[in-house]
Amino acid sequence: MPFAHGAACPPPRPAARRATATMGEAPEPSPQAPLAVLSKVELRVSCRHLLDRDTLNKSDPCVLLLMQSQGQWTEVDRSEVIKSNLNPVFAKIFTVDYYFEEVQKLRFEVYDSHGHAGVGTHDDDFLGGMECTVGQIVAQKRVTKPLFLKYGKFAGKSTITVISEEISGNNGYVELAFRAKKLDDKDLFSKSDPFLEIYRIDDDRSEQLVYRTEVVKNNLSPIWEPFKVSLNSLCSCEEKRKLRCVVWDYDSRGKHDFIGEFFTTFEEMQRGCHVPQVQWDCMNPKYKIKKRNYKNSGVVVLLDLKVSTCVPSCAESCRAEPCRAPNEYLKALVAVGEICQDYDSDKKFSALGFGARIPPKYEVSHDFAINFNPDNDECEGIQGVVESYQSCLPKIQLYGPTNVAPIISKVARVAADEERTKEASQYFILLILTDGVVTDMADTREAIVRASYLPMSIIIVGVGNADFTDMQILDGDDGVLRSPRGEPVLRDIVQFVPFREFKNASPTALAKCVLAEVPKQVVEYYSYKAFPPRCPQPDTPDSNLSSPQ
Repeated sequence: MPFAHGAACPPPRPAARRATATMGEAPEPSPQAPLAVLSKVELRVSCRHLLDRDTLNKSDPCVLLLMQSQGQWTEVDRSEVIKSNLNPVFAKIFTVDYYFEEVQKLRFEVYDSHGHAGVGTHDDDFLGGMECTVGQIVAQKRVTKPLFLKYGKFAGKSTITVISEEISGNNGYVELAFRAKKLDDKDLFSKSDPFLEIYRIDDDRSEQLVYRTEVVKNNLSPIWEPFKVSLNSLCSCEEKRKLRCVVWDYDSRGKHDFIGEFFTTFEEMQRGCHVPQVQWDCMNPKYKIKKRNYKNSGVVVLLDLKVSTCVPSCAESCRAEPCRAPNEYLKALVAVGEICQDYDSDKKFSALGFGARIPPKYEVSHDFAINFNPDNDECEGIQGVVESYQSCLPKIQLYGPTNVAPIISKVARVAADEERTKEASQYFILLILTDGVVTDMADTREAIVRASYLPMSIIIVGVGNADFTDMQILDGDDGVLRSPRGEPVLRDIVQFVPFREFKNASPTALAKCVLAEVPKQVVEYYSYKAFPPRCPQPDTPDSNLSSPQ
């Protein structure tokens, strides 16, 4: 039975498992090839309202980061210990490899440290834990969750916040070394114990801790140890971004005394490479107002600055490689698209992408036109979709997670508009090509349930070697798909097929498999609506069927 084709959606994201790709083209992936890292992600952690486990002082918190592998939790890193603080902001930056086609489970555990006794040696040391995935943190950028004790008990009002930042391929690292001179003495019987903090000021005027130095005891002219941070962390790779630097006098009870501050930029710091030394007055605003002859509370000097570039990311390496044989995306797109286009009267296809940072601001998008024309996302024929895909890929920065609910909802809105017309003669097919397991599973299930009442079907082709077990849930072949609230689909509208099962088969075999259920889905829709569909023949002028506008 003939059907009408409404939309094609090839997300411009090459499989993260392959080693090279370019402009939408790549060699066949090897089953023995190691998993390629899409990017590295920096995680910053802070806590609020921690439980107080100490009798005389406050808790001395430390965070352990654990990652699950083959069902076992393994510690991968831990933060510094912050003395006597129930609202710690940790300077430690956790760096993890991010594979957007995998579900990477993380667990953050907060402990009250007891010095030489170590961390986590007694139950009383445990202040709470939280589990999430790398994908969730990357998608939301900032995750705040309550901390739980054993057996699911809330740790009072304790919360943990994790902020993520991707280390992009064009990112580098900078090594900095500072010293200070003639700092104010805040101690009565000894000299100050100074340490330095550097904060990045973001566009929303919030401050993000970049680095905290060690404490130099009893010294008004300290020399701090050199340290290394990514340019993304320091200034978001923007040389003119403002930085706030604060000098404190350390207090073992957590009540550090403010000595002074100064503002600078990475651009200004780099002048130290061309002049003997660059330095700043360390200012206390209150003293400046109250003291008539106040000059400063000391001087901070940049001793050294070294910039080093990092190895290009997998995504950048992919875009730099020469063209090779058509990749799995293109094979699946052409195999299915060439069959479907015979039932589309104008041969125009909406082609949308998701999971990328797009120009000009390179903000993450899960719904963009791959021809970069938001007013008209249609391409002329399947060949036009292929050309737009190949042109788009080198202009974007690939980025997870795999959120498909926005695309499904967008096409559903177009289908809903069509349903409200008298003829209701258009039926839409959404083809989703993805190399990652769906990250927004709850939202996707909800979107599919809503779409099951509309004139549309969804075909999902899984590309690459990811574990697509969860995708079978969306298919509904093994049971009725339900929304997170328990509402069932009106009819089964999803067909999922892993491309690897057809890698050595003909394009016709793939198309036949993924399109096999569509005629039945069309009949079911019009049966529920109690009026028969128009049944145009391929390429006939009276088909009156088109892609979403």
